[in-house]
Amino acid sequence: MTPSLLLAVLASGFIYGITPGPGVLAVFGIGAARGRRAGAGFLCGHLLGDVIWCSTALIAIVGAREFGSTTFNVLGLLSGLYLFWLGLRAVLARKSSAAQQGPARQPFAHGILFGLTNPKAYPVAVATFTALLSSRAELLTWSMLPWLIALSFVGGAAAYVILVGIVGAGHVRALYQRHELLITRLCGVMFIGFAISALVHALPGLIHAMG
Repeated sequence: MTPSLLLAVLASGFIYGITPGPGVLAVFGIGAARGRRAGAGFLCGHLLGDVIWCSTALIAIVGAREFGSTTFNVLGLLSGLYLFWLGLRAVLARKSSAAQQGPARQPFAHGILFGLTNPKAYPVAVATFTALLSSRAELLTWSMLPWLIALSFVGGAAAYVILVGIVGAGHVRALYQRHELLITRLCGVMFIGFAISALVHALPGLIHAMG
């Protein structure tokens, strides 16, 4: 595994974990109502869902690579278009995404359920990992899969450590709520950048295959 591939997988897990979405909003609400420990419990439970969805996404990506470059490029095309759609929606958003999440009586169990039932978790994981790994697709093999899963877990855990560190700070939560729309739009720009990266790597191969 090359250093660039290692960093790409770590970055994928980190970005997937820290990007504002339903889980981030929920942990800010729980942390505000019950404190940093409850927020940490929620994220520990949520991490189980992240591991499952990220592992499933990596299996799909490696499988597509093993089946041939055309299959991987089709996956890259679909992932790029999906990320572009998500990014465009975020950039064009006119109001914040959701109301404040209420406190959870059992943060850990709530985090597990929340992480496993998020309908956007799998497609976002596939799109994010494909966008960042597409330039290194030729390096991906089944033998690397345990390492890829472990590295994505480390990246996601690092993102959650940062979230736990800031979730108990009242001024940080207030700043996030005050500028949530701006943060959402900036994340949209980031998603569009990932989408362009995925499309740039997928389209030439597809055009060549059709020619």
